[in-house]
Amino acid sequence: MKTRLVLLFLFVALSCDTAFGESLWLDRLDLLNMSCGWEYYPAADKTVEGTPLTLGGKVYSRGVGTSPISAILINVDGDGRSFTATVGLDDGALANSKASFYVLGDGKIIWQSGPMRKEDGPKNVEVNLKGIKQVGLLVTGRIGKGNLADWCDARLRMLRSIPDSVLVPGRDYYILTPKAPNYPIINSAKIFGVRPGDPFLFTIGASGARPMRFRARNLPDGLILNPITGRITGAVRKPGRYRVTLIAQNKFGKAKQHFQIEAGNTISLTPPMGWNSWNAWGLSVDSRKIRAASEAMVKEGLIDYGWSYVVIDGGWTVKPKSKNPLLGGRPYNSFGMINPNRKFRHMKALSNFIHADGLKLGLHTSPGPFTCSGLTASFGHERENAERFKEWGVDFIKYDWCTYTRELKDSTLRSLEKPFLLMHRILGGVGRDIVFSINPGPIGRKRKPWRWARKVGANMCRTTGDINDTWRSVSRIGFSQNYAEYAGPGYWNDPDMLVIGRLGWGMKLHPSKLTPNEQYSQMSLWCLLSAPLMLGCDLTRLGLFTMNLITNREVLAIDQDPLGREARCIYRKDGKQIWAKPLQDGAEAVGLFYVGKKRMEPADFFRWSGEKRATRISLSGSILGIKGKFDVRDVWRQKNLGTFDDRFTAEVPYHGVELVKVTPVQ
Repeated sequence: MKTRLVLLFLFVALSCDTAFGESLWLDRLDLLNMSCGWEYYPAADKTVEGTPLTLGGKVYSRGVGTSPISAILINVDGDGRSFTATVGLDDGALANSKASFYVLGDGKIIWQSGPMRKEDGPKNVEVNLKGIKQVGLLVTGRIGKGNLADWCDARLRMLRSIPDSVLVPGRDYYILTPKAPNYPIINSAKIFGVRPGDPFLFTIGASGARPMRFRARNLPDGLILNPITGRITGAVRKPGRYRVTLIAQNKFGKAKQHFQIEAGNTISLTPPMGWNSWNAWGLSVDSRKIRAASEAMVKEGLIDYGWSYVVIDGGWTVKPKSKNPLLGGRPYNSFGMINPNRKFRHMKALSNFIHADGLKLGLHTSPGPFTCSGLTASFGHERENAERFKEWGVDFIKYDWCTYTRELKDSTLRSLEKPFLLMHRILGGVGRDIVFSINPGPIGRKRKPWRWARKVGANMCRTTGDINDTWRSVSRIGFSQNYAEYAGPGYWNDPDMLVIGRLGWGMKLHPSKLTPNEQYSQMSLWCLLSAPLMLGCDLTRLGLFTMNLITNREVLAIDQDPLGREARCIYRKDGKQIWAKPLQDGAEAVGLFYVGKKRMEPADFFRWSGEKRATRISLSGSILGIKGKFDVRDVWRQKNLGTFDDRFTAEVPYHGVELVKVTPVQ
């Protein structure tokens, strides 16, 4: 009898361990739902750099490699038993790496590691999840390359079976932009700068049903319009200001727009709009991907809203001594001109392909001997390379500081300006309008480049470090821009690219980790800032939500307003901000933002169930200098909200925006 009782007890115990103790391993979840810092992806059973998970000399076969800032929210619905893991800075992390690990339950911290360095060794996590509905795993710390933070042997033990859906939905995609009507609407910029005698290419951006025919009244001598494609080409023969009327017509109606051509010494009279290859493809870019991006820009209708540049950012030149045959070859030809690598061996043909689509080609290089990725750049070959760019028909050059530091004689401002001024002067003499985009790097940014970038001939200048698709990155960069007095037609402050759509940095693509509210905020803020609009996503897989973000003509018109004024922050308190931008027609574009706390607490990195995620923000006419009544139009919804006496109030979602156009009532 006693033996039978022992056997029965063992049977029940084993059964309970199976039925009431199933393991939910972190490395088996869909890690696309996990945020990750730098240009990394969370990785199952390896570090973010693809090496074995190693803590304190021990190699772990299971776990997730991340890098700060990293977060994932898991539903356990009160059925969780425990969470266990071993955490720390990977043995392969850089020496100065730092990280803090947190486990949160229903918005409260239930375990934290404290600040950890590589030399501290790993820590064991074991927490009780009884009664908890949502578990958040968070890693904070220094954002940067080589900061490898590992969750090793990480698993949740469940009281019952694992639920069908364990990951908390983080994105409720909502579309605000109304569908474009069938009748024609001209959406492209109202002003365009060109140097007399230089090649002219401008595609009239117009939405509406096709077929559509185009006309232009009072075009200057030397320009012709293709009535089917809407492309204006040729060369303006004489300097001057030319007032043109553009006309687009289909069976549903006709649209007109005044268009001003400034033939002088200033180009880039509105912020450039286009696509840059880096955030999708990184160094894996090739000519096939660039052709696909060009085709998609036309097929998806982005060209109809003014998107025009296709920029190859890195990966197109030769890497000396590379073992990769695609990156091999001679860095320069016999004339000292830069050569493309084997992925771009027919660069002129690629340029012709892009121009035939009515778009423009851009390339990335550096004043140093190599790009940031170790590929051949321009040092000592500036003049030859400029001639090469002309030969290929390049329309945009991104000149990235990268390895020029080794050529720097001293840290005076004059020395910092020298390489940019040199290339500007050379590009100005090749007989082709080339937008000159500079990135002065960390050294240059310390010297406030927005103050001197225009002086060295830049049409746009990076004012920040690299952006990534986290709210921490986007909000810190975007809401710190306060350089309105230095920007305007011909020169634009550049807070880096739009991190919306599907991104990848050359690895597995993922949907932007910004929430929909955050993506609306970035698009709104960048347009208010008169920032260059550079997409970085895969244009062949845009989706309805991303298309809604990038084809709203009224939002884009704020960025492309001919006045060229940059927004200023006119109110900042309690996580609320108001930014206002004067427009040419006398109205103001205003963004009401619910930014949240300046210093984020661990719980703020998650979207917990049942949380209030909106606040009321009021805008008074007096803060805009308006006396009396004013009309308010919701720009995203393209809808009039009414006339207000002195105060307009909106309900603004967390990390979201209400973008309005405010017009004084006469």
